Amino acid sequence: MANELTTIPTTKLSGFYPVLATRDVAASRDFYTRYLEFEVTFETDWYVSLRRTDAPQYELALLDHAHPTVPEGHRIALRGGLLLNFEVDDVDSEHQRLVVVAGLPEVLPLRTEEFGQRHFIFVAPDGVLIDVITVVPPSEESAVRYTDTSFAVST
Repeated sequence: MANELTTIPTTKLSGFYPVLATRDVAASRDFYTRYLEFEVTFETDWYVSLRRTDAPQYELALLDHAHPTVPEGHRIALRGGLLLNFEVDDVDSEHQRLVVVAGLPEVLPLRTEEFGQRHFIFVAPDGVLIDVITVVPPSEESAVRYTDTSFAVST
């Protein structure tokens, strides 16, 4: 089968974004626009399309889990198990804004990981985890695991 697929050219990818199945589209919209600075680009009572004004290539959509466009047997709302990563320039500033000032409950405190991240995690509606990350230099041991040579450690 794989050999047959390689003979068929793929079309150019023009977009890719997650769609979150949610129990409460309006509450989820309010959360992502208020705390993560998305803007609404399309809205109905069952679907909302969002994007960041500072980076319009980053989109997120919210869908009522029970809507008929979702195939029957798959109409379930999220109940956790999904982690969205948001890479930012200054994770400490975002931690101050979202946890200290806004009071969002963090489930993983702000910390620096040896694999090259400084981050914290909080919970969004429907149990979605939001991991806010600033990339930092990894430890020497972790750096050798990257295929991207920009993380290479000089000896």
